[in-house]
Amino acid sequence: MNIPDELQVVASGQPFPLLFVTLSGAHLYGFPSSDSDFDLRGVHVLPIPDVVGLDPGRETVESSSRRSGLEIDLVTHDARKFFLLLLKKNGYVLEQLYSPLIVFTTPEHEELKSIATGCITRYHHYHYLGFAQNQWRLLLKQSPPRVKPLLYVFRVLLTGIHLMRTGCVEANLIRLNEEFKLPFIDDLVARKLAGAEKGQIGSDSLAFYERQYHLLIGALEEAGQASRLPEGPSSKPALNDLLVRIRVTPPAGTLPPGA
Repeated sequence: MNIPDELQVVASGQPFPLLFVTLSGAHLYGFPSSDSDFDLRGVHVLPIPDVVGLDPGRETVESSSRRSGLEIDLVTHDARKFFLLLLKKNGYVLEQLYSPLIVFTTPEHEELKSIATGCITRYHHYHYLGFAQNQWRLLLKQSPPRVKPLLYVFRVLLTGIHLMRTGCVEANLIRLNEEFKLPFIDDLVARKLAGAEKGQIGSDSLAFYERQYHLLIGALEEAGQASRLPEGPSSKPALNDLLVRIRVTPPAGTLPPGA
């Protein structure tokens, strides 16, 4: 997709040097509506006085704005916090790091993507299991249940299974379904994009989706047990080295190629 100029304006206005900013949320997952918010996620680098002084620096910076009719939400974490999350088997940060929808990038961003392959372990399947189960519980609390959270459930499960099988991060549900070929996924995406009038799930349909949910939960558990991914991360020394270097010499950002 083309990255709107407004997103780059918001990213470039942040108070600290940026390592990267990418687009997450429905745009990354492959089913944005015309009125979907733009969820920007990234990493900033606090200056040395902010990390060695008595007063802690801003580990997380958040902003929300509206530009040219676009709702833009930006959240960035300091590099140290983000790197620690990478080492804790956190799927959210992997998806943000490897998002192909790049708003702001640096050479160090590419270096981090290479290093972070050593942070992907078979225990990431627990992250995706927990996320899917939580989303399913939230879905059942809705009256009536709606298509959007159901899509999030299936997106999470397919991302987790794919990660366990291949070691690669893929968060786009449309691309994932080219592999899994689940007919109901395309129908759900079409209903979500059609708007609110087609966004509800009837009780008969919900029973079908619940069966599919349990099948995919089982598939994710099986994929996690069978995965050849390592037991734990191996990239801590390389992450530490990168962190020290960008503290001393903050990265110089650029717009993505072709922007």
